[in-house]
Amino acid sequence: MCYLGGTAFGLWEVINAKIVSQLKNNEIMKILIIGATGLIGSKTTAKLRELGHEVIAASPSTGINTVTGEGLAEAVKGTDIVIDLSNSPSFADKDVMEFFETSGKNLLAAEINADVKHHIALSVVGTDRLQDSGYFRAKQVQEDLIRKSGIPFTIIHSTQFLEFLGGIAAAIKEDTLTLSTAKIQPIAAEDVATFVSEIALENPENGIVEIGGPERFALAEIMRRYLKKTNDPREVKADANALYFGAKIDDLTLVPDDDAQLGKLTFEQWFPNRPQK
Repeated sequence: MCYLGGTAFGLWEVINAKIVSQLKNNEIMKILIIGATGLIGSKTTAKLRELGHEVIAASPSTGINTVTGEGLAEAVKGTDIVIDLSNSPSFADKDVMEFFETSGKNLLAAEINADVKHHIALSVVGTDRLQDSGYFRAKQVQEDLIRKSGIPFTIIHSTQFLEFLGGIAAAIKEDTLTLSTAKIQPIAAEDVATFVSEIALENPENGIVEIGGPERFALAEIMRRYLKKTNDPREVKADANALYFGAKIDDLTLVPDDDAQLGKLTFEQWFPNRPQK
């Protein structure tokens, strides 16, 4: 992969060239995407279909449910690659643990029976450092199930999505948003989908690959900029002791290592094209 100054250079063009070569050799992959109707899933589905692969877009709305097992065995039959981009509909500690544990066990069992060649899961940078949080304890259980399954795998640890800024702003109802001074390195969903598509078509890492955005900010700082650009009059209070998903964090808990793969879209490039409800 080509990089310039620590950011992806011509990333999607490189992927296209590589996969076009594969397709000429009739190497069309059957790929099952769990959570295919979500933010990352819909973009990843479109990218892989554009490259000529057979993509099954799985979600409860399409009759494939990893929690109940509905439609799962049939969907995974003959599949080369499974990409799990699903997320719990509830962040309550008990609910999120039940979701990732049950969904993970059902999905991995079906993959073993179908002899899937590569399992990819999207997780979060700092998961192992955020075990005070019920959500991240559940994500750790998901990752542990994958490692123990015996299926060749790649776990993608992503930083927070730029698209989450709007969710944070909407979730906090107070006139003042109290947020951590910890650093974050947010990545655009478009870049996440590009990385997921590329990694899925590569050999399994049997380990973790980290991805992040090209810029680093204090969480309170980037939220202050977001509110200003959206004409939200509320203030942001920076507090080094503010919790994140119920967990204590330090300055670097949420940022990736130096060898992380970095997306291209900056905050200013992303903002005009951000999703708006």
